[in-house]
Amino acid sequence: MPVTASHLATGTPSHVQVTNVSRQPVTAWSLETKVVSGDRTHREVMTSDGYLSEATHGLAGAEERLDRLMPGQSRELPLDPLSQGATLNVIAVVLDDGTAVGDETVIGSIFARRAKERDALGEVANGFKYVLQAKQGADALAALRERFAALAQRDDSVPCRAALDAVQSYTRKGNAEEINQSLQTYAAFVTKEYELATKHATRKM
Repeated sequence: MPVTASHLATGTPSHVQVTNVSRQPVTAWSLETKVVSGDRTHREVMTSDGYLSEATHGLAGAEERLDRLMPGQSRELPLDPLSQGATLNVIAVVLDDGTAVGDETVIGSIFARRAKERDALGEVANGFKYVLQAKQGADALAALRERFAALAQRDDSVPCRAALDAVQSYTRKGNAEEINQSLQTYAAFVTKEYELATKHATRKM
């Protein structure tokens, strides 16, 4: 596996250290924990997908534990409390070039979620592009708020809700110039996310 897991600590809190032993960034990985109790085995899978961290790294609210794992980098990850005797294995890894190894079901779910996120980001990016070509200031805010409210009703995904929240927050800006600058900045950010999602949403074989 391109990612190894070590230093598993059970109890409260539980945590594990993951290390990228490949020569390229790892954009997603899945960990499987197992706890055996008598004749029962409790299994949980935790997936971290950081392919968008190229755009979001360092932003307020961005979680560092979800960043891409760079070559040679190690990171300690928090886990739900595990009892003594629990085991943990890396079961799937997606690399920056789009190749993946491990559990095919888990890998399939990672790329399915990425494709859905790509489509949502595309809707948001196109919404900004369409509106900002024709409107500015308060008129642009009103048009975008209406457009993203309808989009969020159809698709309650993070990109759609985040765009609506951002546009609504810009109503507190003092003047048209500040509004325009904020809208242009957010539009550029979403466009970059969409470009990353387009790059990473298809698995390479």
